[in-house]
Amino acid sequence: MLKPFNESKIAIIGLGYVGLPLAVAFAEKFKTVGYDIDPKRVDELQKGHDRTLEVEDDLLQSVLVKTSMGLDEKEKGLLITDAVLPISSANIYIVTVPTPTDKHNRPILTPMLKASEAIGKVLKKGDVVIYESTVYPGVTEEECVPVLEKVSGLKFNEDFFAGYSPERINPGDKEHTVTKILKVTSGSNPEVAEYVDQLYKAVITAGTHKASSIKVAEAAKVIENSQRDINIAFVNELSKIFNLLGIDTQEVLEAAGTKWNFLPFRPGLVGGHCIGVDPFYLAQKAQEVGYHPEIILAGRRLNDSMGKHVATETIKYMMRKDLKVIDSKVLILGFTFKEDCPDVRNTRVIDIYRELKSFDMEVDVYDPWADPEEVKQEYGLEIINGKTKENLDQYSAIILAVAHKEFRSWPIQKSENQVVFDVKSVLEKNKVDARL
Repeated sequence: MLKPFNESKIAIIGLGYVGLPLAVAFAEKFKTVGYDIDPKRVDELQKGHDRTLEVEDDLLQSVLVKTSMGLDEKEKGLLITDAVLPISSANIYIVTVPTPTDKHNRPILTPMLKASEAIGKVLKKGDVVIYESTVYPGVTEEECVPVLEKVSGLKFNEDFFAGYSPERINPGDKEHTVTKILKVTSGSNPEVAEYVDQLYKAVITAGTHKASSIKVAEAAKVIENSQRDINIAFVNELSKIFNLLGIDTQEVLEAAGTKWNFLPFRPGLVGGHCIGVDPFYLAQKAQEVGYHPEIILAGRRLNDSMGKHVATETIKYMMRKDLKVIDSKVLILGFTFKEDCPDVRNTRVIDIYRELKSFDMEVDVYDPWADPEEVKQEYGLEIINGKTKENLDQYSAIILAVAHKEFRSWPIQKSENQVVFDVKSVLEKNKVDARL
């Protein structure tokens, strides 16, 4: 028996870029518990600050409840915790943990399975478990549900139920926030599908789309990012071709964009937790059923080659200006995977850095948005601080890798002694030597 919404308590498992904004949205209307295994992250959120900058501190603090008892006494609010006990009284569990790949680009389902184990220990009759993490079709029912059944001892679709509603969030985007993006929903039977759909309708102002099955919803999510990946790969390939032909790619795209149905994709580095990862999930499932996905994997290979391409092109321009390569100083501006956002997950700027270092160049990386500690831990790289803007002339090459708003007003100008490569094509064309 499904519990009415006005009696519901929601537990969000995983408080990252996806989970926290969702938890705050639900907390404005429901009793909500946000659970994360990272004590540092939990402590930070309990104090009312989100280092990902996805949720404004004022908004977070407005919904925070300090204790489980305090939450029980209120009709709504958010309790942040790294303890399992506070989530045991929930009847709706929403899983928003990461779904990364390993060094061979194979999907890692461990976070989802561990989350399922934790939920299984407190799962009760009538509870609903909804997954939001991006996966290939079948993961919810074929991988996660068996874990829930085994740990809880309950029977799927009799004692407890499942749903899938793929996360849709654009890190750093303050316009298209979680409640303003239409949400796909699904459930393990028609009644549950309607229940899940109505649940999200309560907080998603943009509306919902109820998919016919969990697998359809899973597939819809994974192809969203695969489609973008392939389209970006196409324009990245065009940029390589046009570079050889001596044609400016941006001017070509502007001309072609005058046609009403031309898609406005731009070349660049493809990183982040979604577009640079999700196609591998679909490719993995395709190969399991005996199909080799040529276009998907070709797009991934091409996009993953762009960092090395930027580095080698920069070196070519340095050689044309008769600038020393070995032991030269190069500045990379930006390290996060996208502009005006602190997210460094799967950033492909690291590919530029590593390729330049392979030529024994001295490479500095500056990014005012990135957390130096996180960059050091994840990539073994120390980003520089200080008055970089006032010391640009010490570098033989400057690569604008991420178009943070701060960089757009910097006095960057190509010269006989300095190469400028504008990866994002945001600087004036006459000020740079090359751009994608």
